[in-house]
Amino acid sequence: MKILAIDSSGLVASAAIIEEDTMVAEYTINHKKTHSQTLLPMIHEIVKMTDTKLEEIDAIAIAGGPGSFTGLRIGSATAKGLGLALNKPLISVPTVDGLAYNLFATDKIICPIMDAKRNQVYTGIYEFNQEQFHIIEEQMAVSIDEVISKLNEIGRTVIFVGDGIPVYAAAIKEKIKVDYSFAPAHLNKQRAAAVGALAKQYYLANKMENATEHKPDYLRLSQAERERLEREL
Repeated sequence: MKILAIDSSGLVASAAIIEEDTMVAEYTINHKKTHSQTLLPMIHEIVKMTDTKLEEIDAIAIAGGPGSFTGLRIGSATAKGLGLALNKPLISVPTVDGLAYNLFATDKIICPIMDAKRNQVYTGIYEFNQEQFHIIEEQMAVSIDEVISKLNEIGRTVIFVGDGIPVYAAAIKEKIKVDYSFAPAHLNKQRAAAVGALAKQYYLANKMENATEHKPDYLRLSQAERERLEREL
């Protein structure tokens, strides 16, 4: 089984090739360029460097949202285009689930936090039972206070991961009542390899879609849509 994985849901752009239990290649960048500039060249580079023929890919995994509306649209368009051109299925992996999967098999609670602006985070609460990935709270858009309250109620040590850490670190330190830590630099942002590894489980469970069916999961309305509804009220 060979999966091409893409994540452009946040500040990071990432592409990877996963074959069975091996990460064949991963290209991740988080430096000033837009995903429209980086994503296709990154995919081209890992395909070229590994002598991979795209026709050999079994499926294309995409971080399906939530996240940056622009980033999700770019990733979705890229995955759909490849899926249609190659006649390959797509595997949409929830962005926050993929972030949590970076910390595979930890015995701690995992809490990804992505800065969703407007005083909210995209988050969820996860754990591993041995090597089984378990969703305690599905991904959601809530205030940082709400997710901290949920973690305090659970009462277990938690690891935070995601680009929301720098924004909300002070609030976490002030209000968290359980032991906690922040994931280190190599694990604290989106990685296509984690999306691809989790997508393998989806593939085995036949949780796939064709390219025409795929739509990003924005989880909430865009700013333009919110402003339009506010004007209509």
